[in-house]
Amino acid sequence: MLREVWEFLINPIYWEYPRKDLNFLLPKFVVLLGYALLLSYGFGILNSALQSILNLDIGDHASEEFINGPTIYLFGMAVILAPLMEETIFRGPLFFLKESPYFKPIFYVITLLFGFYHILNFELTPTTLLVSPLLVAPQISVGIFLGFVRVRFNLLWAIVFHALYNFILMTPLLLFKLLEIPIK
Repeated sequence: MLREVWEFLINPIYWEYPRKDLNFLLPKFVVLLGYALLLSYGFGILNSALQSILNLDIGDHASEEFINGPTIYLFGMAVILAPLMEETIFRGPLFFLKESPYFKPIFYVITLLFGFYHILNFELTPTTLLVSPLLVAPQISVGIFLGFVRVRFNLLWAIVFHALYNFILMTPLLLFKLLEIPIK
């Protein structure tokens, strides 16, 4: 599966799986989600290590602003609203470009825009801008997987993938909030 994503990354072509049954798609979906999460956690660990080693101050993450708000709001924003809006905006148009000779560069631009859009989750300082490629590497990597799911499965699968990805990443924070365990 990872090889298929790699080959897609090298040469993105709009091609949907001819089989649409759950027995075929669901195992692939689960494996892709696992790889996307592993890469994101890996980039997160690398980012934390580099911030510590280089003594970088990147300020607060936007999720910290939601910690004090209602849990349902945090859940709704991260798991429902963001996947719906971001997939519609960033990967929805890929369908209309599938026959375009510019699909490949457009896919790369959309993936990078998706990743760098998430720099807005950080306080914009000279330091965050300087290290922005590292800070948004998790979003760029998941953007590749989301693009793959979008063109091989369809847009609805990409929205669900994004929602599950965010849910899994947000679960510890949601649990801390629900159990009223102090985070800081």
